[in-house]
Amino acid sequence: MAPRANWKGYLKVGELSCQVALYTAASTSDRVSFHIINRDTGHRVHRQMVDVDTGREVDKDDIVKGYEVASGEYVILEPDEIKSAAPESDKTLNLEAFIPCGDVDTIFLDRPYYLAPADKAAADVYALIREGLQEKNVAALARTVLFRRLRTLLIRPTDEGLTASTLNFDYEVRSAKEVFSDIATFKIEGEMLDLAKHIIGTKKGAFDPTEFDDRYETALAELIKAKIEGRKLPKKTKPEVKKVSNLLDALRESAGAKASSGKKAATAKKTTRKPKTAAPQRKAG
Repeated sequence: MAPRANWKGYLKVGELSCQVALYTAASTSDRVSFHIINRDTGHRVHRQMVDVDTGREVDKDDIVKGYEVASGEYVILEPDEIKSAAPESDKTLNLEAFIPCGDVDTIFLDRPYYLAPADKAAADVYALIREGLQEKNVAALARTVLFRRLRTLLIRPTDEGLTASTLNFDYEVRSAKEVFSDIATFKIEGEMLDLAKHIIGTKKGAFDPTEFDDRYETALAELIKAKIEGRKLPKKTKPEVKKVSNLLDALRESAGAKASSGKKAATAKKTTRKPKTAAPQRKAG
């Protein structure tokens, strides 16, 4: 069965345009999923919307969204009012700017999609745009309305076609200073740095997603199989944690080097940063 498109519209650059479709590139639909079951009857149960004060079930037609303006006080928003806030869509991905492929910090990447021609008539223009991006080794920034929001997409060429990643808004990305500002500064030099570089050098590799297994998913599947077959799984044993006396010894052991008492050990000199005030929380514009 052919995949179902999440969105259809037009990809446009200058006077060139072609009809395209967005397809989900990553999905959790193949993960193990569960139903909520009544232990006593073995029947499935469903959730109900209940008034927190009266305890009574609320009819679907009486459920609306509200924004809390004070404790227990809400501004009620009707479905039509919320719908009217969504921007108008012209169903067009207009390539607004071309940037080097590595210019966007990966922290801004949100959801990945495949961007493909929607029909055979669009194939030639689509191929021209893809080839142009690939030859110049650039990505394109474009905007369109997706799921009621005006979203910015990063469109990148691949050997097969184009990928499009929605980007997080600036206000959605927390400042790194909020997390890293209190980290003390260490000066690493001498044997410590040499050993660290050696370890990194011996671990060089290439990214291959097939090598990374979802151990939780595998364990769930095995647990379900064991329950069906009426057998018990062996208890897990906790991995033994080896203690090391200091950072240098840990590096030596990781690198396979033997500690030498006659060798002068490099030290990590700690400098304390001046305390900083917490960065203010950014608000949506």
